[in-house]
Amino acid sequence: MRFKRIFLIVLDSLGMGSARDAADFGDSGADTWGHIAERNPNMKVPNLQALGMANLKELTGILPVERPMGYFLRLNEASRGKDTMTGHWEMMGLRTEKPFITFTEHGFPKELIRELEERTGHRVIGNKAASGTEILDELAEEQIRDGSMIVYTSADSVLQICGHEDDRIFGLQELYRCCEIAREITMRDEWRVGRVIARPYVGMRRGEFKRTANRHDLAVKPFGRTVLNALKDAGFDMISIGKINDIFVGEGVTRAIHSVSSVNGMEQTIEEAGTDDFTGLCFVNLVDFDALWGHRRDPKGYAEEIERFDRKLGELLPRLGEQDLLILTADHGNDPTYSGTDHTREQVPMLAYGKGLAGGLLPEQESFAVIGATIAENFGVAMPEGTIGASLLGRLQ
Repeated sequence: MRFKRIFLIVLDSLGMGSARDAADFGDSGADTWGHIAERNPNMKVPNLQALGMANLKELTGILPVERPMGYFLRLNEASRGKDTMTGHWEMMGLRTEKPFITFTEHGFPKELIRELEERTGHRVIGNKAASGTEILDELAEEQIRDGSMIVYTSADSVLQICGHEDDRIFGLQELYRCCEIAREITMRDEWRVGRVIARPYVGMRRGEFKRTANRHDLAVKPFGRTVLNALKDAGFDMISIGKINDIFVGEGVTRAIHSVSSVNGMEQTIEEAGTDDFTGLCFVNLVDFDALWGHRRDPKGYAEEIERFDRKLGELLPRLGEQDLLILTADHGNDPTYSGTDHTREQVPMLAYGKGLAGGLLPEQESFAVIGATIAENFGVAMPEGTIGASLLGRLQ
């Protein structure tokens, strides 16, 4: 074992330019990192810069450094998809051949909605692709009046249900119950979606509605064993921060920590780094890049979120010990300057930092699974049967 602890942080949706097959997904020219930097030339990210981000990719207003602290490379996605679960699962060795179903054009089928209404006891309103904040302004007052249930989707493979947290209106536990029913219904092959998401909110009138941190994701269970299972079975710690536990439906997780924001997720990661009571992986997802700024097509907000992350990264780096490895990456793109509100098929960066490592450019890789394979080799566990990935551990000198 070379590293005692590995911190893997996913900057959700921070892609770095069109994948070679981007045209197959309608995403030619997408470039999340590049276009954010173009729109925000005064963005300051000194810690990412020091690790070599601008050495890996030309970024407006951010200069490469002479001696990068980290190793850096580009990763291509082998799976057929551009969603959260596909990206994360591939990092841990699973290649998805069939993308999850989306319902963006006409909403969910009448048969699905009818069964959802019958089993939950709530009339469904909405049933279309929409922004989570906009649909609250449109329909939340109606829900407050009659107890109906707001159902919507996005460009992802998701069924989302909004419910007011006040028990007199809808209630958090009732929202979770309805989502459990929706998850069961949408496990059928013809309606199979990647995630059912509970979207609780507060407020009483248009313009005042706010989603709360009590979101809950009900994801499809990974279709095979991953590196996380291998680590847990071998007795190593696998700490999840943010929505990692939801993405893997608890598979391979030894301790799950809920975050209320990406900044909070970094604060929790910094706290974990400041202790010495685990041996294994701390796997972190920072969702606000994607949920708050990418889907809402807000390049300024996205840039500010990157700056907030960079400041927290500056607090994390000194906490890392001699036997720690930090890996930064992304699960897909979500170019906030692109058309529509969907994720974008892009390459993603991988930055690796450890005290005493030389740093520098590494060859481009054909799968996100090099991350999981590297982690598995470090801890001396075998990649589960059916997984993909070739380790880069020998290159991290």
